[in-house]
Amino acid sequence: MNKTQIAIAALAFAALTASGSAIAADKPAQEKCYGVALAGQNDCAAGPGTTCAGTSTVDYQGNAWKLVAKGTCTSIETPNGNGSLKPKA
Repeated sequence: MNKTQIAIAALAFAALTASGSAIAADKPAQEKCYGVALAGQNDCAAGPGTTCAGTSTVDYQGNAWKLVAKGTCTSIETPNGNGSLKPKA
């Protein structure tokens, strides 16, 4: 590569990196909220009997979590009580 090609490649890399940072900055902070996911709509591993996203077996399963906006989990009301930042029994 000559100096011009290296400079162009460096500028392209810098532009891609900067745009990726801007996208990440626009994403709101989230937290895991247990006991609020409907059956099959959890975001990842939900304890024994599940492996990852979409494997919870009942609505509001206490050990299944869903990502929610940071600071909102414990205010989410379900028929089984509010959401929790820790797995529910």
